[in-house]
Amino acid sequence: MPSFATLIANPRLFLALGFGSGLSPKAPGTVGTLMAVPLFLLLQQLPLGAYLAALLLATVVGIYLCDYAGKYLGVSDHGAIVWDEFVGFWIAMLFAPHGLMWVFYGFVLFRLFDIWKPWPIGWVDKKVKGGFGVMLDDVLAGLMALLVLQLTAICLPWA
Repeated sequence: MPSFATLIANPRLFLALGFGSGLSPKAPGTVGTLMAVPLFLLLQQLPLGAYLAALLLATVVGIYLCDYAGKYLGVSDHGAIVWDEFVGFWIAMLFAPHGLMWVFYGFVLFRLFDIWKPWPIGWVDKKVKGGFGVMLDDVLAGLMALLVLQLTAICLPWA
């Protein structure tokens, strides 16, 4: 694996590796998701249309970035590639109520779905390759986390 300095000097790798967070020696996906939280707090301030546009752009660009990084590193879904975690978490937090409790809850839900990979996430993870596959399993994990978070918010309106 190239050095940290070499990897973060390349702008495409710098983004794909979550500003370097994916190079964490332990739990790079979790560290990458943590790095996505401050950016979410900025995104959350946007009007819904702008948030959705940013999410779409991050997803499309992410397909390219993840594909590029996978080819560069020689592993399609290398553990250091965490841009997909950023996007998945941002999807999970779409429509989330404001407050740190909800950020924590969304973080935990997204990580659980991303790690456990229930159907169809696991199927996509195994069958769909390249940048699209790297992004798609996290998009699905984000959508599942979004669903559970929204059901919780509806069932616990006082929280």
